[in-house]
Amino acid sequence: MKKTAIDAFYRRLQSANPDPRTELHYASPFQLLIAVILSAQATDVGVNKATARLFPVAPTAHDMLSLGEEGVREYIKTIGLYRSKAKNVINTCRILVEQHDGNVPDSREALEALPGVGRKTANVVLNTAFGHPTIAVDTHIFRVSNRTGLAPGKTVLEVEKKLLRVTPPPFRVNAHHWLILHGRYVCKARRPECGQCLVHDLCAWRDKTV
Repeated sequence: MKKTAIDAFYRRLQSANPDPRTELHYASPFQLLIAVILSAQATDVGVNKATARLFPVAPTAHDMLSLGEEGVREYIKTIGLYRSKAKNVINTCRILVEQHDGNVPDSREALEALPGVGRKTANVVLNTAFGHPTIAVDTHIFRVSNRTGLAPGKTVLEVEKKLLRVTPPPFRVNAHHWLILHGRYVCKARRPECGQCLVHDLCAWRDKTV
């Protein structure tokens, strides 16, 4: 996709949604971190249902640590892989309390040192909680980037690096949310709604549905 098309691509998404937000519910960087850890191989809707019960009881790292692994499991057992996630949550909280005074660090190195936190999770937290111009490439963003020709790549990391390179600076902070929402609701995997797509004419995909 050419530079002028990329600029138009983002401008249209921005016009339709000037202030995009994550669909995960949270009230602090800590709660966002926990929600993202729980969201692996789970839907945002499912995570929100679990955290609606969990966060009022354990809103901070200290409170969550007090619950213990078994306590956390009881609140998140409706989510896939809940046993391993509960273990990661507790171990993460222990590190936050012991090394960061219960606060979520705003550096990639420190975040990726937490159990259950990989590059994608770190990118989400850095972007959403701290406003860093990072882009967390999930399946939706990977699909949109390749399908449209915005930032094609064979691996998640390759797509991430290309997106950061081609996305104009004014759009980098919100690019993550625009792309994931576009992939989730319009540029769907099985039945993309090309007729409802704001960037239909800019997209390089050959198999458009209209």
